[in-house]
Amino acid sequence: MCCLAGIAAVAPAIRAGRLSAVEAIATGRAPLQGRGRVAHRILRALPLPLPRPVTIGLAAPFTRPARTAVTLAAVLLGATAVTFAVGLTGSLDRVVVGLSHSQAEPVQVYLPSGGMVKHIGPGPAPVVPPVSVQERATESALRAQPGTLRYVAEADEQVSVVGLAGQVALTAFRGDAQSTGYDLISGHWYTGAGQAVVPTNFLTVTGTTVGDTVTISFHGQLIPVRIVGEVFDTSNRGLDLLTDWRTIAAADPGLAPSAYDVGLRAGIGPQRYAAGLARTLRTADGISLNRNDSFFAVLTALIALLTLLLAVVAALGVLNTVVLHTRERVHDLGVFKAIGMTPRQTILVVTCWVAGTGLAAGVVAVPAGIGVHRFVLPIMAHAAATNVPASYVDVYSGPELALLALAGLVIAVAGALLPASWAAVSRTAVALRAE
Repeated sequence: MCCLAGIAAVAPAIRAGRLSAVEAIATGRAPLQGRGRVAHRILRALPLPLPRPVTIGLAAPFTRPARTAVTLAAVLLGATAVTFAVGLTGSLDRVVVGLSHSQAEPVQVYLPSGGMVKHIGPGPAPVVPPVSVQERATESALRAQPGTLRYVAEADEQVSVVGLAGQVALTAFRGDAQSTGYDLISGHWYTGAGQAVVPTNFLTVTGTTVGDTVTISFHGQLIPVRIVGEVFDTSNRGLDLLTDWRTIAAADPGLAPSAYDVGLRAGIGPQRYAAGLARTLRTADGISLNRNDSFFAVLTALIALLTLLLAVVAALGVLNTVVLHTRERVHDLGVFKAIGMTPRQTILVVTCWVAGTGLAAGVVAVPAGIGVHRFVLPIMAHAAATNVPASYVDVYSGPELALLALAGLVIAVAGALLPASWAAVSRTAVALRAE
């Protein structure tokens, strides 16, 4: 911090050392001759005439270009942070939905097995019906339950991949599995048996790409599987194959689903649906709701807090600049007041000193923030051994970008309000006597 403060002080210190005594005494009373006159002429020549306090304020930054550049940098930092944070929050919202599948399949129904049934108390343990009976009863209940839009059966198995040590998770779907909420990064969803989609880390570990074929071993049979797509998924450390039910059904004639992923009709609440399904099945065991991970909510809150802090720092930078400028121009403000400038006009003049700079910084900050977002998000994803779908990056909308372009203006005006209020209430006589 000492080095940073020293570096920041070098340029103004060199300039102060080179000033003559007369220039040093005159500094603060009036800008150098000619500074800002062109800006005044241009503003007066506009087809839409602006109030005089506005033109005085908008032309003021041109009298101190170095100070204006510092203000521009401060506001640009804050506005860029706001733009980046809005994009990152939108991307994380899509990550949450993509990992939890809470919108595509808000309800999951698991078939109980002997190890899943909990028996508490005296008496014999309940008899678990055969899987085939459970399967028919569950599917009948899902079809009969009002609000069911679709359901997809899934079987979770462990397979071996030739050339890869250890077991790999495999999920076989029966039904329209593309509707279960897996977002594609590249390629396409499988269209039949012998095809699969895999997460990014599976491609990395196996050294394969979309279009390659891997061989899996399941129940003693070798099954070639062609990779046709890359999906966004971090479950099982990204070592997972998603395939059609028929890919492995021949190797296991008794293959049975372990769960059903249920999509709901519009307007149907997951909790109400789960309660009705539990009444139909006469048990709530195995019925769960897909919920968003609370970790991402905490992360989003931290991002919002850090963005707010950066915006406050930028506003404080504006405040510092406007205070210096107000102190230097206090004599000019006294003259303006003496010839009839009202307190409201004084506030307008002071805020317009930085309004134009803030608006320019906001316009530049939008592409800068988008660039930072496009650079940082893939790095975050790679830390989790995955790529991200293009839809997770393209999260900005047109109206949102228009509002973000005004972020610099808001930061600049917020930083200028306090010294503007002080200038408005200062007495004219005191201002005219000020050195």
